[in-house]
Amino acid sequence: MTAAATHIKGRGFEPLYSELRQKEGRVYTDEEVLLLPAIAREHPHYREWQIRKESCKRLKQYAERISSPDILEVGCGHGWLARHLAEIPGSHLTGIDVNYTELQQAARVFNPVTNLHFIHGGIDVNELEDAQFDLILFAASIQYFSSLKDILSMAMGKLKTNGEIHILDSVFYQPEEVGAAKERTAGYYRDLGFPEMTQYYFHHSTNELNFFHYKTLYQPSLINRLSNNRNPFPWICIKKPVI
Repeated sequence: MTAAATHIKGRGFEPLYSELRQKEGRVYTDEEVLLLPAIAREHPHYREWQIRKESCKRLKQYAERISSPDILEVGCGHGWLARHLAEIPGSHLTGIDVNYTELQQAARVFNPVTNLHFIHGGIDVNELEDAQFDLILFAASIQYFSSLKDILSMAMGKLKTNGEIHILDSVFYQPEEVGAAKERTAGYYRDLGFPEMTQYYFHHSTNELNFFHYKTLYQPSLINRLSNNRNPFPWICIKKPVI
């Protein structure tokens, strides 16, 4: 979600996205954000948070193998995932997002976490001009970038030697599935009263990853993809090329 993506005609991404989150029941109190991914069983998105709890646990275990990792989360929202990763000894976490409302909440809720800070903007924001990271994360955010090649190339330039990009909690489609997926998304947003959101939500195919040296650390089976109780999303790891 680069800064340039926030000014397409209409309501603009940030106010539109914030209104949509409210409509979907995805606006959380400070107390709820502090406890995420744990949430009340009766919450309408309980199953979704169970999936994200699982992916958070796997990612944290993976990142713990890196000594004092510098980690950037792109599209961090209200910062719950970055906060959990900040528990890794010696780690330093940076979360960025163009949604100022959620970012303010993240900074407020997790202010006591000294190795975690938040920046308003995209990956090209001035504060990150000279920054380098061991891990760059796109957790449930890659679908808001129109060009997978462009955003991942930008992220690649901010990796340390042997650094990695991780994409999780997002759908990747087979090329022949993209058209039907776009129709479903358009119908979903139209039914909610937010048809403009189709300008900001993109459907990436597995073929787009072929520009990069990547591997799949977790691949959901067909049963996983069809079940509400199992993680339906792949976990993609892209390594920085060794020159």
